[in-house]
Amino acid sequence: MRYWLFKSEPSTWGWPDQVAKGDAGEEWDGVRNYQARNFMREMKLGDRGFFYHSQKEKSVVGIVEVCAEAHPDSSTDDLRWECVDIKAVRGFVKPVSLDQIKLDPRLEEMILVKNSRLSVQPVTTDEWQVICALGQTDPA
Repeated sequence: MRYWLFKSEPSTWGWPDQVAKGDAGEEWDGVRNYQARNFMREMKLGDRGFFYHSQKEKSVVGIVEVCAEAHPDSSTDDLRWECVDIKAVRGFVKPVSLDQIKLDPRLEEMILVKNSRLSVQPVTTDEWQVICALGQTDPA
């Protein structure tokens, strides 16, 4: 299993919206960055990801799971763009802010710290464990 991070503006699509979709999940559509798209192409069923609120909140707030592998993005007719579907697994007991992540030396190489604008990005196993511990949330 691999780990990822999915960023969303909570005013557009927030954690409560994701949770409301239940086990059916929702397309992670609208991504128009080649690197982020390519990461989604690498995802497999069952991979886990952090749900990250961007903009004002800037925090990891939940865990999601890939429930459909890469397929054409239904929000466009342009065949270059693909997406995955994700479903909510559990919310974080305690959200983990970007400031906390940046201050933790164990996370200094994390893509979120080095390239905070990338909307979909990989997370290492060690980063996954650290952030779940900071959020007092079961990593499994």
